[in-house]
Amino acid sequence: MSSHLQTNDSGFSASGRFGRLSYLGWNMLLVVFVFILGIIAAFLVPAFSSSSTGSSLYVFGGLFVIVYIAMIYFSFIFSIRRLHDRNQTGWLSLLALLPLINLFFFIYLSCAKGDETANKYGSPRITQGWEKVLGWIYIVIFPLSILAIAATAIPAYQNYIQKSQQIQMEQMNRYAE
Repeated sequence: MSSHLQTNDSGFSASGRFGRLSYLGWNMLLVVFVFILGIIAAFLVPAFSSSSTGSSLYVFGGLFVIVYIAMIYFSFIFSIRRLHDRNQTGWLSLLALLPLINLFFFIYLSCAKGDETANKYGSPRITQGWEKVLGWIYIVIFPLSILAIAATAIPAYQNYIQKSQQIQMEQMNRYAE
């Protein structure tokens, strides 16, 4: 059976297949890379923005656009490979462009089992050890980050509602006088 498995293909190519953990592992690698670039930018942008020329902001803005386009490109590559593992066309990866549907599409790609045998996109791919580790880290961190965002966003939104209602009451009292 091991003779029917792919062992040496590039994760950056749209041809081939990704299992669930490979898909999540490569996505986690992408998240880590973008996170590191964000930290570097957080230190460099203020240092260069205080300079006399504003051209450094244009350079960082251009670099941000390039990184963002690369991130979207690789996200599509990973989705295409995952769809290939399910013996589906890569064109379905365009569903990621639709708001709210993209969340369910990601969940589908993360949870749906791939073909165990060769399909029209090739043989199953062996999941590397580092992909498994990063995939499991992604599985743990993704729900925790959603909970952390909700834990901070909900109280902040409630505070915003209270302040806006207070301001409305003050304005109504002023007009009533």
